[in-house]
Amino acid sequence: MIVYLNGAFLPPAKASISPLDRGFLFADGVYEVIPSYRGAFFLLDEHLERLRRSLGGIRMPEPQPDEGWTPMLEGLLQRNPGGDRSVYLQVSRGAAPRDHAFPAAAAPTVFAMVSPIVETRPDPGEAGIAAITLPDQRWGRCDIKSVALLANVLARQQAVESGAVEAILLRDGVVTEGAASNVFVVHGDTVSTPPLGHAILPGITRRFLLDALRDTGWDCREAPVTEEALRSADEIWITSSTRELVPVTSLDGRPVGGSRPCPAWRRALEIFRCARDRSMGIEDAGAIR
Repeated sequence: MIVYLNGAFLPPAKASISPLDRGFLFADGVYEVIPSYRGAFFLLDEHLERLRRSLGGIRMPEPQPDEGWTPMLEGLLQRNPGGDRSVYLQVSRGAAPRDHAFPAAAAPTVFAMVSPIVETRPDPGEAGIAAITLPDQRWGRCDIKSVALLANVLARQQAVESGAVEAILLRDGVVTEGAASNVFVVHGDTVSTPPLGHAILPGITRRFLLDALRDTGWDCREAPVTEEALRSADEIWITSSTRELVPVTSLDGRPVGGSRPCPAWRRALEIFRCARDRSMGIEDAGAIR
C-alpha cells in the first residue's frame, strides 16, 4: 500500500503525523470517502464539492486549489492498483500547541489512503441485513462530514453486538440516518427519505439514487420519516458510497415487510447501477453484479 501525506506518496510505515495535530487532539478535521470502479472515480466532483462545504462548515481554508485534488487522488489510485476501490481523504487543521481556539498559523494536514471495496451487499437471492434502532446522540451539525465519529462508532458497535449490521438513528420521533448511511423507506409505490438539514449528511449516493429513480418515474419524496413509518415500511434501504444500496430485512429483531428479497430494492439497485455505469462511460451497464 502507498498513502498520501502532505505532498508525498509513501508507505504507511513512513507516514508520520505530529501528536500535536488537531485532528488527533480535537477531531478538528473533515473527510471524504470516494469510490472508484474499473480505475475511475465515481462522482468525484460531487465528493470534492461536499469536502469544500465541510471545510467551510468548520471554517478551514481549502489547503490547495480545486484543480490540485484530482491529480493527487488519481496518482494515489494509480499507485494502488487493484479492483474496485475507495479513497479515504482527510484534512485536519494541522499541528499546533494545544488550545481549543484556532491556531494563528498552522499548516493543514492532508492524508489519503486506498481500500478495496468489499462486496457486502446482499446478492438478489439473499435475505438482506439486520439493523437496530437507537437514539441519535450525535452533535447538531451532522451535515458536516467531520472526523468526530465517536457517537457513530458506539452506535455501530452496539449494532454489531446485537447481531446487526447497522444502527438506524431516531431523534424526536423521526429518523435521521444510519450510523454510517442514509435511510430510505418504501410504502407501496412511494419511496421516502429524510430531508436534508443539519441532522443528516447530504449523501452523494443518496442524491444520485433519488435522481436515478425520479428519472425513471418513481415517486420519491424527501420528507420526515416517523418511527411509525419506519416500523411499518414495506422495505427499508440504506445507502453509502461504498455499499451503494442495501436492503434492511430485519429491524430490532423483527422482519421488515413480507418479501425477501425486496422487489423494489432489486429494481432500484438495477436502476442505480445502470445510471452509475452510464455516467462513467461503462459500456456493459445494466447487470446486477
